[in-house]
Amino acid sequence: MVKTGKKGLLFRIVRLFTQLLFLLIMLSLLEVYAIRFINPPVTIPVITIRIHNIFSSRDLVIPKGEWRSMKDISPNLVRAVMAGEDQRFISHSGFDYQELNKTVKDIVKRKRVRGASTITMQMARSVFLWKGMNIVRKLLEAYYTVLIEAVMPKVRIMELYLNSVDWGTGVIGAEAASRKYFHKSASELTAEEAALMAAILPNPHRWSPVRPSSYVLARQRSILKSMNKMHL
Repeated sequence: MVKTGKKGLLFRIVRLFTQLLFLLIMLSLLEVYAIRFINPPVTIPVITIRIHNIFSSRDLVIPKGEWRSMKDISPNLVRAVMAGEDQRFISHSGFDYQELNKTVKDIVKRKRVRGASTITMQMARSVFLWKGMNIVRKLLEAYYTVLIEAVMPKVRIMELYLNSVDWGTGVIGAEAASRKYFHKSASELTAEEAALMAAILPNPHRWSPVRPSSYVLARQRSILKSMNKMHL
């Protein structure tokens, strides 16, 4: 009787866990599908900052952004972020296996590890996930990347990315960044300005397109060269 009772309890726990997992999967699917058509009023990173400010004596700056559709964002910026962040964005399915392979080789050779996050992966964490580098968040990032690529067209992924990406302290999205750094709309960015904005994306809180370091300027030149080879 005791063994039967334990088996019954274990079965109920497994069933409850399975039901909960199914519910979470369905909710995430619904969430991603909704974001395909509806611009998110707020992102998870912004929510976490607001919660932090409620419980902490040291307030963090809440980033502000202005949503812009793709037709109101300069094609120069689209090409620049692809050149700097994800040159195979159009052709891959969310994961750039060529870059992942290079990253693994760098780790084996103990070289400086390059970033292998695609634009889709970056958008997943900018819109749906919290900041951090723990294994749970990385697994969820991969999971959301699969969902996003399955549900959304590339144009929508790019639009969400450009409107949600962190572009410096207090700045979120292309429009806010363009107005802060160049005092103009994102639709008016030149190729050189767009390349500078893309150049700081790996570390927007340390680098500036207004006072670019020699390294940022070198990245800008590299991005401009790659942009000139693109046919979009």
